[in-house]
Parts: sequence; C-alpha cells; structure tokens
Amino acid sequence: MATSSSGASSGSSTLRSSSSSEDFQPILDERKRKRMLSNRESARRSRMRKQKHLDELMAQVSNLTNHNNQIHTSINVTTQLYSNVEAENLVLRAQMTELSNRLQSLNEIIHFINSSNGVLQNDTNFDQAAYCHPHHQLNDDSLMNPWNFSTTNQPFMPSADMMMY
Repeated sequence: MATSSSGASSGSSTLRSSSSSEDFQPILDERKRKRMLSNRESARRSRMRKQKHLDELMAQVSNLTNHNNQIHTSINVTTQLYSNVEAENLVLRAQMTELSNRLQSLNEIIHFINSSNGVLQNDTNFDQAAYCHPHHQLNDDSLMNPWNFSTTNQPFMPSADMMMY
C-alpha cells in the first residue's frame, strides 16, 4: 500500500504540477507576447532613430558639399582676379621701365644741353637775355634754334597721366 500511497501522492503531485503549469502557461504566453511586442516596438524606434540620424547626416553632407562648391567657386574667382592683377602688374612694370628709360634719356639730353651752354653762348644767333628771362617772348629765332629752350633747365619728372596711352 505504501507504494500505492506514495505512487498516488507522486501521481497527484505530477497532476498538480501539470495543472499548475497549465494555469501559468497562458500567463507565460501573455508575457512572452508582450515582450515580443515590446522588442518589436523598441526595434522599430531604433530603426526610426537610425533613419533620422542617416537623414541628418545626408543633409549635412549636402550642406557641406554646397559649401565646398562655393569655396571652390570663390577660389576660382579669386585666382582669376589674381591672374588679372598679375598681368596688369606686368604691363605696368613694363611701362615703368620704358618711362624710366625715357626719363633717363631726357635727363641725359638736359645734362648735355646744360653742359653745352658755354658753346651756345659763343653762338652769334644766341639771345642770352631772351634765354635767361623766364617770361620772354618766343621769336622766330628761338623756335629755329633747338638748343634754345628755357624750360630745359628742369629735370623731366613723369606723372600719373603719362601712364595712360
């Protein structure tokens, strides 16, 4: 009998655990279903955050690309302006060299004329009073004598107006 009673008790215990498992199964299934729904919702929110972050990064790439293009355009315009200024500088340097050479030649002529004054004073057609007086009237003789210029005593200085051709 002991076996039967222990068998019965063990069988009833099995029946009870079976029945208690059956009682908890719907609760466990409900918890499992809720956990799955929660996990799905969490995964959906995570995908939405990732998509939003990706969209923000794509917008940032677009903005940076536009900014980069503007910088390249600005660099190209600045480079073109620099090239134009550099070309203009070359022209101005060439003009300055040419004008400096002209100035040097004119100053040499003035120096030659000033050093030749002793020769001109011995010339019979040279009117020293007309040459020395700053407000003298030009006559035909002074126009015919190329060495008779009262304004040649001053060195020739270039002005800004001379740069324009």
